[in-house]
Amino acid sequence: MLKLFRATAILEGISYLALFGVTMPLKYWAEIPGPNKLVGYAHGVLFIAFIVLTLIVGLKHKWSIKKLFIFGIASLLPFATFYVEEKYLRTEETT
Repeated sequence: MLKLFRATAILEGISYLALFGVTMPLKYWAEIPGPNKLVGYAHGVLFIAFIVLTLIVGLKHKWSIKKLFIFGIASLLPFATFYVEEKYLRTEETT
């Protein structure tokens, strides 16, 4: 389950960056809305999966409320899912 969560964290971060760094400018500056819709759907699914997996893995590993809160905030900030994957999930996998 932890490997799935790590992969979801990385994919969610990539989709976030693709959505706001690539497809939003295409939609509003180049008037090409198609990619934004597809990436937006993918990002939405990955965002929800990240939140659900945060709760599942957090409960399984008995994480503190603080750690769950950090993961929740990380889902909202660019690059933050990469940070929590590196800092918390890689070390969790080795313990």
